[in-house]
Amino acid sequence: ATRRPGPPLAQTLYNWINTWESRGILGLYNQPGRGRKRLLTPEQEEQIYRWVQESPIQLNRVLAQIKETWDITISKKTLKRILKRLSMSWHRFRRGTAGTPDILEYQEKQQQLEELKQQDAKGEIALYFMDESGFCLIPCVPYGWQPVGQYLELLSCMSKRLNVLGFLRYNLELETYVSEQTINSDVVIHCIEQFFGESKIPVVIAMDQASIHTSNAMYFKRQEWEERGITLFELPTYSPHLNLIEHLWKFMKYYWIEITAYHSWDALVEYVERVLREFGDQYIINFV
Repeated sequence: ATRRPGPPLAQTLYNWINTWESRGILGLYNQPGRGRKRLLTPEQEEQIYRWVQESPIQLNRVLAQIKETWDITISKKTLKRILKRLSMSWHRFRRGTAGTPDILEYQEKQQQLEELKQQDAKGEIALYFMDESGFCLIPCVPYGWQPVGQYLELLSCMSKRLNVLGFLRYNLELETYVSEQTINSDVVIHCIEQFFGESKIPVVIAMDQASIHTSNAMYFKRQEWEERGITLFELPTYSPHLNLIEHLWKFMKYYWIEITAYHSWDALVEYVERVLREFGDQYIINFV
């Protein structure tokens, strides 16, 4: 006797049993043509990908381009699903440098830096990375888990600036100078003299080409330092990612900082000094 389909669920069960009996397990796979048809072709989705790269914030503009070009209307939710399928996501932009490094200079410096790393690992030299950064009560806004529909607010106000000059090694050895005064070439010279004046092995200090690092005052100290075993190694321009200590500033401003650090100047100073004091123990970055 022929089975007669009933309600939708019964109809589905009937189809499953029927295909199982006729085709076995292969009958349980969806056949081509099942489901909702795609609104856009792969070529059109590629074009959408390029449009979004040109207008990464304004999806309404992309929706208008889709309508104008192909006379297809889709919702913003559908567009977001397409973008996720194209391996795109909504996340924070990243600050970039004002230019790009010279390729030959970059390759040469990168190779030299790798050789210095190996010498440092063998104990032949002490390789430090130097840089300056500042902290104030105008917060760097990080990401964080929050209840849906609610936003945690970070207090923001004008304040003094707490400046930090640091020297960092791969073994997490950190030397810092913290002050409210502006860090200039004289301060840099003073700190190098103070931290490395009695070093038992040659010291190499890798640093960017900021004006306070390439001033006349620094230039006139170079020969004296080299005679004492202190060498300044200039990193290529527009290459902050090569400077190890840049990662420390990033972690301090975006990953480790507590919201309460922005409640007052004293709280901010306490946070900065605590991280610098406990770095390598409570605060660790894996540079491997």
